[in-house]
Amino acid sequence: MPTLPQYTQFDGSYWDTGSIRNALGYQGAIAPHTDEAYDEAMLLGISGGIAFGYFTFHYKGYDPQVNLLTRNTFDPMQRIFERLGIEVKLLRTASVERMRKNLIETLESGQAPIAKPDMYLLDYNCLEYDDANWATMPLVVFGYEPGGDASISDRSTQPLHVPAGSFDRAMSRVKKDRHGLMLLGEPDNERLPEAIRAGLRDTVNLMIEKPPKGSANNFGIKALQRWQKMLGGKGKGSWAKEYANGRACLAAHTSAYSFLTPAFGKSWGADRDSYADFLRQAADVLGENQLGEVAVLYDKAGKTWQNLFDALLPPDAALLGRARKVINHKAATFIDMGSKDLETIANCRDELASLMQLAEDDFPLDEDGMAKIRENLRECVALVEAAETRAVLALQEACATMDGD
Repeated sequence: MPTLPQYTQFDGSYWDTGSIRNALGYQGAIAPHTDEAYDEAMLLGISGGIAFGYFTFHYKGYDPQVNLLTRNTFDPMQRIFERLGIEVKLLRTASVERMRKNLIETLESGQAPIAKPDMYLLDYNCLEYDDANWATMPLVVFGYEPGGDASISDRSTQPLHVPAGSFDRAMSRVKKDRHGLMLLGEPDNERLPEAIRAGLRDTVNLMIEKPPKGSANNFGIKALQRWQKMLGGKGKGSWAKEYANGRACLAAHTSAYSFLTPAFGKSWGADRDSYADFLRQAADVLGENQLGEVAVLYDKAGKTWQNLFDALLPPDAALLGRARKVINHKAATFIDMGSKDLETIANCRDELASLMQLAEDDFPLDEDGMAKIRENLRECVALVEAAETRAVLALQEACATMDGD
């Protein structure tokens, strides 16, 4: 089986930054300020840093979804490549047979390629297949045998294995990423200081300025204010109107919780703790002690997010509390065990589906109970807004100081 026998990189937690971290780590790329591999916190900061985004989706035939962003999603991988001067060789082909050949030749040469297969077709994700749903997410391939297995590094601390046929189908499903492999060059460490500065400015801009595209009300501090309005109001788009009870209620609360937590590759501090780690490294690289002080504010902001998690799915609330346990157990099992315990992961998926049906058939919380949960959640979002505002204004001041040097 063509494989990378020395591959041991399973530290990446989130698709974009995690796959780059793991590929560079395998290649032996060393960050100049630590004499160790580039860690994911540094790559997060360089990619554009943290953010907040509030989006809701209601599609006929599907449960509603509340999608909450915690990090900058405007081309984060490309920002890392450009800012660190990483040359990317892209192998693209219309033929799955040629893709297999490219992959085997790459592995035999000792390189660890990044691929973007459809996650719905990778068995270890335990996702229900749907013709209308797909998502290509980056990961590292470190082994492949036609007719056997593909070996993958993808958000779990364990190596993942899927049938090669499943991997081939996943690589073939989405046209824009079809059969593509990315081979990374080495970072230009001399670019690190300016890469950091650019990432710092991105965080400030997306949190308090107009976003590169889309409505300003969907991003940053304004989005946190909008969320509070939707939680406290009763009109169109409000949680009282759209997600008051039943299946829609459980779907909204569980999707919001999942997008903010390790269930979607995030930290338990909504990535604010990771960003604080980046700021401390940035302070060392740039010689800017003020960034270390800002890091403390982001650590505090991360703790307010943890309180918000308790408000989204209160542990003691009927149905909501059980859903929280199942989501957490599914995520922890995948991170710790990977494809070694697919039965538990699948059981968690099935139990969540059963809870959705239970919410539809016999929702256990009355109107007053849900009103109190929404009000408590609104108050927690207000505390998050206050902490985020303090942190980003301090970061803005630090950036202005650096720009004035």
